[in-house]
Amino acid sequence: MTENGVTQHWVATSYGSLDGLEKQGADVPPPGPGEVTVDVVAVGMNPADAKAVLLGSDASKLPLAIGYEVAGRVAAVGDDVGLAPGDEVVAFRVSGGYTTSITVPSTDVFPKPPALGWPEAANLLLAGTTAAEMLHVAGVESGQTILVHGASGAVGVSVIQQARLLGATVIGTASERTFGVVEGFGATGVVYGDGLEERVRSLTPHGIDAALDCVGTDEAVDVSLALVADRGRIVSIAAFGRAERDGYRVVGGAMPESAAFRDSVRAHLLELAGAGQLVVPIATTFAFDDAKAALELVGSGHAGGKVALLV
Repeated sequence: MTENGVTQHWVATSYGSLDGLEKQGADVPPPGPGEVTVDVVAVGMNPADAKAVLLGSDASKLPLAIGYEVAGRVAAVGDDVGLAPGDEVVAFRVSGGYTTSITVPSTDVFPKPPALGWPEAANLLLAGTTAAEMLHVAGVESGQTILVHGASGAVGVSVIQQARLLGATVIGTASERTFGVVEGFGATGVVYGDGLEERVRSLTPHGIDAALDCVGTDEAVDVSLALVADRGRIVSIAAFGRAERDGYRVVGGAMPESAAFRDSVRAHLLELAGAGQLVVPIATTFAFDDAKAALELVGSGHAGGKVALLV
C-alpha cells in the first residue's frame, strides 16, 4: 500500500520523546534472490519499539526505522522463494516494520494461518518466541510448577499458554484488576507486593521448580531467589543488572544464542496459533497514520493487551 504512489514508514528522527517520530516516504528495493516484498496489512507493536525511540542515543542511526514484526500479503518474490504474490504471510525478525511495504529475507517470512486474524498474526512472534525461550532455558517440563512474574503482560500470557501445553502448573503475579486475564489462560493469580513470597508458598506446598521474570523488579528477583533452589532455573528478560552477581539467567533478542533459538521456533508457534492453542489478546488497533498515539499507549505499559497498526 502506498500514499500517492510512495511507500510510507515511521522513523525516529530524534531520541528522548515520541515527538521525534515522523511518517516519511520510503524506498523499497525489489526482492533479490531469496527475498520477498510484503505489502503490510498489520504492524505488531511492542514496548521495545517505544524504548528504541525514547532511550536511543546513537545519532548515527537516525533516522531510525522501528518495528520487528508484520503481517501482510506477498507483493513480489525473488528467485528461490517458495511463496507467490498474494500469499498471506507473517514476517518476524524484520527491521523497520512500521511501514506499508517491506522487502525481507524469505527465511523470515511464514504463511499466515487462515484462522489467525491480521492483528493477532502481526503480534504473535516477538512475545511468543521470547516466552518459548524462557521456558526452554528454565527447562520447564510436564508436572512442574513455575512462577511467572508479570503474568498478565504479552510475554507472560504467552508463557502461561505454552507452559500449560507442556503440562506445567503456573502461578502468575499480577494486579487484582488483571487476574481475569491470568486465570482465564489457566494460571493461578497472586498479587505482587509485600508478602509475595509467603503468598506463593501457601499456594504450592511442593515448591516452585522455576521462575520466569517478565518485569525486572527487585521484588521479582528476590522472591525468585528465595523460592527456586536452582538459580539456573530462574530466567529474566528484564533484570540484567543483578544476574552475574546472583547467578540467575538472562535472555534477550540481541543475544546471538537467544536469536538463534527464537528463530527456530517461529513456524511451530504459528502452527499452535493456527490450531487455536496459542491466543494473542488484542487490546485495540490504530490506523497506520496514528502510530504516535498507538506507541504512546504501548509504551505506557497499560494497553491491556497487544496493539496493532492497520494499514
